[in-house]
Amino acid sequence: MPKHAKSDIDRHFAWFETKLPRRPAAFVRWLRKPSSRLVRIPLALLLMVGGVFAFLPVLGLWMLPLGLLLIAQDVPVLQKPLVAMLGWIERKWMERRRARDAR
Repeated sequence: MPKHAKSDIDRHFAWFETKLPRRPAAFVRWLRKPSSRLVRIPLALLLMVGGVFAFLPVLGLWMLPLGLLLIAQDVPVLQKPLVAMLGWIERKWMERRRARDAR
């Protein structure tokens, strides 16, 4: 993984972890370890599928970027476009938060 892509992905993981409750955040940290690869890849695929079906109860759009982040750890070709997409999502998130706080 190129060094800048790795640091960007690590930053996005850290951002996601701050949005999650303590136990799920600890689970995500465990998933990022190299020894968790056999769990990480199938879970990433399930999260992406769940994110596509965000209109159903319990599932949500948050699942898609998290699944993509997990799979990008093992698929280098996804890293650069994923970092760009996540940067866009993060900017939109912050804009909405600022607009909500301004009201």
